[in-house]
Amino acid sequence: MRLIRGLTNLQGLAGNPRSPLARGCVATIGNFDGVHLGHKTIIDQVRDKAAELNVPSVVVIFEPQPREFFQGEEAPPRLMPFRQKFEALLAEGVDVVLCIQFNERFRSYSAMDFIEEILIRGLGVHHLVVGDDFRFGCDRAGDFNLLEQVGDERGFTVENTHTVMVDGERVSSTRVRNLLNVNGLEQAEVLLGHRYRIHGRVVYGRQLGRTIGAPTANILLHQMPALQGVYVVRARTDAGEWYDGAANIGLRPTVDGKRPSLEVHLFDFAGTLYGQHLEVVFRHGLRDEVKFDSIDELKQQIARDFEQARRWLAENPLPAGEDGF
Repeated sequence: MRLIRGLTNLQGLAGNPRSPLARGCVATIGNFDGVHLGHKTIIDQVRDKAAELNVPSVVVIFEPQPREFFQGEEAPPRLMPFRQKFEALLAEGVDVVLCIQFNERFRSYSAMDFIEEILIRGLGVHHLVVGDDFRFGCDRAGDFNLLEQVGDERGFTVENTHTVMVDGERVSSTRVRNLLNVNGLEQAEVLLGHRYRIHGRVVYGRQLGRTIGAPTANILLHQMPALQGVYVVRARTDAGEWYDGAANIGLRPTVDGKRPSLEVHLFDFAGTLYGQHLEVVFRHGLRDEVKFDSIDELKQQIARDFEQARRWLAENPLPAGEDGF
């Protein structure tokens, strides 16, 4: 799969015999946060049409996501960071991901600028899959009807996305986010098609955990996570080895944390994880984040958390043959 970052790198690709967009493409546009069952159905639509036309499938995403640009810290928490999203799209068989930087320049694009510069000249789109409520352009004048109208004139077609329903409600990132917010891991798993997980690089932290007998692998998060608290987890290292453990995700109020982070303690692990990418799967919620009056109180609670996590793991073993997820 090819990643194209930024509109500058898109220029000159459509029709260029040496580019992945030499024959144009079939595309869809959205945030694709979580790459849930609804997203996978849209990707299937795109891939099927791309195979029919013998052109690449393209997913157009934005970084930051539009609501993050406009709302800042008030924006909804992300379900997954950019790298994880890219890997998830790769796993779904997408040929090209175009990541557009959502900035003041892009914000000023009119609906017709977007169609002309990105869809036609940039991507050479033959077929576009978007929701009938899709709006775009600085004046929000761009919608499904405009795309159909211009498509008729310029030679591309437009198709509405298929809706996926679970328990009578549409599958959406917002719905997954709301479930995670109330520790609904099992219900979120149904909508995602897999257990909820976060990938990230292990960085050096304050190493407080080592001093209180609970060494952790620290993963900095660039946005607030969709869930916060202490969880039973299962994590995979770069070596492909899985370990059970416990993790805290959030702001670490007892130590006056300023940035969100994911701190993972792996049971029965010896070694260093600095610099590795860790895949952390959330299996069960233990408690909310709490600000303790002292580090000693925190240390005592962590010991109870570990005991409770090990007990839950003993009572909920993985099915035979299911090492990872």
